[in-house]
Parts: sequence; C-alpha cells; structure tokens
Amino acid sequence: MRGNVIDLAVAVVIGAAFTNIVNSIVKGVINPLVGAFGTQDLEKYSSCLKAPCGTDPATGEATEGIRIMWGSVLSATLSFLITAAVVYFLMVLPMAKYLARRAAMQAAKEGVQETLEVTELEVLKEIRDTLVAQRGGSGNPA
Repeated sequence: MRGNVIDLAVAVVIGAAFTNIVNSIVKGVINPLVGAFGTQDLEKYSSCLKAPCGTDPATGEATEGIRIMWGSVLSATLSFLITAAVVYFLMVLPMAKYLARRAAMQAAKEGVQETLEVTELEVLKEIRDTLVAQRGGSGNPA
C-alpha cells in the first residue's frame, strides 16, 4: 500500500511539471501555427452571443455584449490531448507491454515447473513398479 501511495505522489508531481511543458508547447508552437492562419493567440478567438460586442482596445476586455471565448476552450483541449497522448504512448503503453511480457514469462516458468513435477511423478511411478517387480509382484502397482 505504501508503494502505491509513493507512486501516486510521484505521478502527481511529474504530471504537474509536465503540464508546464505542454502549456509551453501550445503557447510557443501551436499558437504561432494557428497565427499563420488567423490571430496570434488561440485564446483571442471568440464569438459574440449577444450583440453588440465591444472590447476595450487597451486591455482587450469585453465591454459590451456577451462573448463566448471558444478559443480558450480549444487551447485547453489541445493541451489535454497532447498531455493524454504523451502519457499514453510514453507511460501506459510501455508499461502494459512490460506487464504482458512479465506475465508470459511467469506463465512459461509455471509451465516448466508443472512439467518437472509431472516428470518426477512418472519417475517415481517407474521406481515403484520396478520395486514391485523385484519383490515378485506381491503388491498392486496401481
């Protein structure tokens, strides 16, 4: 139980640190790529729900109307998808393959032990039969 708690704590710390990396990738790589087709920042994409929508040019804050900031949702979704893909392909998938190989090795090892046990039993039966034959067949081999 203690090992699992420590593993979980390490995963949380690594996940928090990894979040910063993914956010940097989205802001430093994905946003400029999107900027080639439109605005520089995904978070600036929005739609106006209730017109007229106006923004303060100095701060960029909405002053009138109701804005739906779907660009920030898209940015968060991209961050999540990148994080999930990296965690899956770099952690979950290799661990699953490792556990499958380990289970196969364990099954093969158990199969060898079972074969050895069966072989030992057959040898003991042969010894018994030989001893019974040497005594003149007085016992029942079965």
